[in-house]
Amino acid sequence: MTTEFDKKVAIVTGASKGIGRSISIELARKGCYIVINYMGDKKGAEETLAQVQKAGGSGEIYQFDVRDGKVCEKVVNDIAERHEAIDILINNAGIIADGLFMMMSPEKWQSVIDTSLNGFFNMTRPVIEKMVRKRKGAIVSISSASSLMANRGQANYSAAKAGMNAASRSVAAEVARLGIRMNVVAPGLIETDMIEDAPKEYIKDMIPMARIGKANEVAKVVGFLCSEDAS
Repeated sequence: MTTEFDKKVAIVTGASKGIGRSISIELARKGCYIVINYMGDKKGAEETLAQVQKAGGSGEIYQFDVRDGKVCEKVVNDIAERHEAIDILINNAGIIADGLFMMMSPEKWQSVIDTSLNGFFNMTRPVIEKMVRKRKGAIVSISSASSLMANRGQANYSAAKAGMNAASRSVAAEVARLGIRMNVVAPGLIETDMIEDAPKEYIKDMIPMARIGKANEVAKVVGFLCSEDAS
């Protein structure tokens, strides 16, 4: 049975684990060809590809650093040339480097901004250039509830994700009439390696549903936003 996703090419950054892996699997189930980006965790990326194939999909692994704009442009050009289109981009790559603002080093601040916010620019700009030529495409960026509410110790992360939110709104206004849909998903706490050291029992008391979210739940939302049902 064919679907609207069949043969669509989707790039998922930071896809070696967590939310990125779940999104890759969800889009593969729908019929997408998945380009799995990772920076350092090759074994994790290989596991994601195995899960993509287990879900009935196909894809490839691509190692590159989203902080490097020239490399990102080269990768996007290569993928677009080999596959003739990039239909979906998921900006998921991100890191945390928490600490109180008054004690935060410039390196901690910059590393988070470079990955989440500059990484968003480095991937989105060249991908949009390809999508505009086809007059279609979907871009979904993974933000965080930290971009919308105060969260002690995460000034760098909050700034990066809030910047992603604002930039996405502006870019969406520029490209919507060209057939390109741009959305942001801002999850709360999700059960991934990123929160393994968090005080989960304490945190659950602050969540109305009294549980931490699951990566596959985020993936379902992303899958919807990439579909024509979200047109």
